[in-house]
Amino acid sequence: MTDVPTNIDWLNATQEETLDPALPICDPHHHLWDLRPGRVTQRYLLDEILVDVGSGHNIVSTVFIECGAMYRSSGPDEMKPVGETEFVNGIAAMSASGLYGDTRIAAGIVGTADLMLGEAVGPVLDAHVAAGCGRFRGIRHRASWDPDADVPNSLPTTIENLYLDATFRKGFAELAPRNLSFEGWCYHPQIPQLTDLARTFPDTTIILNHFGGPLGIGPYQGKHDEYFPDWKKSITELATCPNVVAKLGGINMEINGFDWHHMQRPPSSAELMEATRRFYDHTIEQFGPDRCMFESNFPVDKVSCSYNILWNSFKRLTMDYSDAEKAALFHDTASRIYRLG
Repeated sequence: MTDVPTNIDWLNATQEETLDPALPICDPHHHLWDLRPGRVTQRYLLDEILVDVGSGHNIVSTVFIECGAMYRSSGPDEMKPVGETEFVNGIAAMSASGLYGDTRIAAGIVGTADLMLGEAVGPVLDAHVAAGCGRFRGIRHRASWDPDADVPNSLPTTIENLYLDATFRKGFAELAPRNLSFEGWCYHPQIPQLTDLARTFPDTTIILNHFGGPLGIGPYQGKHDEYFPDWKKSITELATCPNVVAKLGGINMEINGFDWHHMQRPPSSAELMEATRRFYDHTIEQFGPDRCMFESNFPVDKVSCSYNILWNSFKRLTMDYSDAEKAALFHDTASRIYRLG
């Protein structure tokens, strides 16, 4: 039985026809989990994601990104996150059977490993690769940190300058020899740290998550306009690193401060895009379509909109783009970066 989101009636209040339904899409950022109280959907497994990807758009493949799901309950602590890769690979194998439709769920898998282990993280990375059975592509070690208590910090590492830490960088150096990429998840004041990391390790592909986390809560509430010029400068500088690509999305979370979930009805695709498009426009301008990819960040962003509405908003943004630019943004960049074939 499919788990129904707690905000399903609210989401259903805004309905739209799918725009350009034949356009091939690779969704390069979603999660899978179970037993997550506090989320709009406590369970998001194969059945649940199939409802979303089947809501009208032509989703041909997806990439799973770590979210702390199904860690091993025993064994060495550093190896417990390998359980997440084992779990997701099982769902990926189910999807690859073709019994559940044409979309290949979790065709690529991104897990996590504690890079603060330094060189000792190598065996953990190797265990992920083995557990992924050819699907494992890289890791995300979250670094989002802010001194204000009203802004949630990443777990398990909550130090201020993680990407600059010498021990972290020893662990990071273990990625390139294994042809593994790195997901950069931080808050917007930390983007320069990610730029420094990218310049230090030019042979490692780094994928910027969620525009570098523009905040809109705590001390940042109502201050998008105030810090936007600094954010633009940080993105412009990051884009000078040829080993960095950018994900376009994940900006409809509670921490971003647009407060869609407090409104009487969910936004239309036009409303959603107009409120956030300056982040998209600048990032695409700096990185170019061949280094950008739209993402859903589902089911996290499901707190603000439906899957159909979200991808419609991306299509509205790109209505005047060429076919080649659309192909890159919706599918080709993600398929290339995550080596999906």
